[in-house]
Amino acid sequence: MSQSTLEITPPKSTGALVVKRFRKIEEINPETWNQLFPDTLENYYFYKTLDESHFDQFSFYYFLVYANETVVGAAPCFIMNYALETTVQGPLKVIFSALKKIIPNFLSFRVLVCGLPMEQGRIGFGNWDSSEVFRAILNGMEQLAKEKQISILGFKDFQKHFCVWLDELEHQGFYKFQSLPTTQMEIRFEGFEQYFKTLSRVSRDGLKRKFKKVDGIVSIDMEVTNELTEEVLGEVYALYRQTESQGDYQFETAPKDFFRVISKNLPDVSKYFLWRIQGKLVAFALGLVSKELFVDFYLGFDYSVAYQYHLYFVRFRDLIKWCIEHKIENYEMGNTNYEPKRRFGFDFIPLFAYAKHRNKYVNPFFQLLCKALKPENFDLVFREMKRQRSK
Repeated sequence: MSQSTLEITPPKSTGALVVKRFRKIEEINPETWNQLFPDTLENYYFYKTLDESHFDQFSFYYFLVYANETVVGAAPCFIMNYALETTVQGPLKVIFSALKKIIPNFLSFRVLVCGLPMEQGRIGFGNWDSSEVFRAILNGMEQLAKEKQISILGFKDFQKHFCVWLDELEHQGFYKFQSLPTTQMEIRFEGFEQYFKTLSRVSRDGLKRKFKKVDGIVSIDMEVTNELTEEVLGEVYALYRQTESQGDYQFETAPKDFFRVISKNLPDVSKYFLWRIQGKLVAFALGLVSKELFVDFYLGFDYSVAYQYHLYFVRFRDLIKWCIEHKIENYEMGNTNYEPKRRFGFDFIPLFAYAKHRNKYVNPFFQLLCKALKPENFDLVFREMKRQRSK
């Protein structure tokens, strides 16, 4: 087994905690992992999908914390080369892109991050003092960073309730900031028309015009399936890459294998929604689904017709209808592209990140960079929503 073991005795511990790290989730018992992360769609088999999908951007690690022979904590981590200007938009993005052509590694660092590249961060706590478990995980990360000569440690996209433990990091040189928020909607509607009435008049009128125009000239058919043929997989992936190239913010690029393997590993959770016009695939959604939650995970459009037929809005309408029909209580749509989500009635859920440079002399300058390049400085809707919540 490709693991390493590090014994840690945290302050005020009633016994020694042992941290073991693993390179593959398959080296860990599925029940052990899932017991520490209950009620989450990104379970053991989601991480198995990541391991099997050939994400060249990331090296994944999995930490388990033991008290004697009992697992009392767990955390997923990954190593990547991260460009600090990832969340930058507008003219400054153009400047950074030009500088990178001259200096390829400009503002790029090798980082070790606790969390997931494409989703919210989570730490699993068992029957032990959670603060001690968290310190053990942090010490395990410090050891790995030292071995791999990694300069930056980070914790990515954690909801507020994790800050009870994470805020301790600020006393150890980490800079805390709000990362791009996720968006979520409670679905308490008997039908689409009831949902539609909850929107502002401006939003309703705008959507009515779009739907009337589209419905009057073309039939857009939606199919729901749990797996894809190789031919359709190729079409889906082409739409995904086309859509990814349109965005200002790209943290990860999912490889084609991810869309193939997730159907095998999560057959009861993953679903593909496919939209076609006269048989041609023009849009898709990959969703993770439970009885309580729909996570709108990845999407893609054919931009030769996307704007003409308002596919973003048609797609959203059909997904809301599907969630209502299947009595799903919450719809999570992820981060970025906030303006239409605000008009759709989604709530912004704050997420927090923490980062530090391991060199104590460099860290003050690194914190200034983090402060200058934090996401809210470049997304006007995010900044406005944050301002409204603080009132």
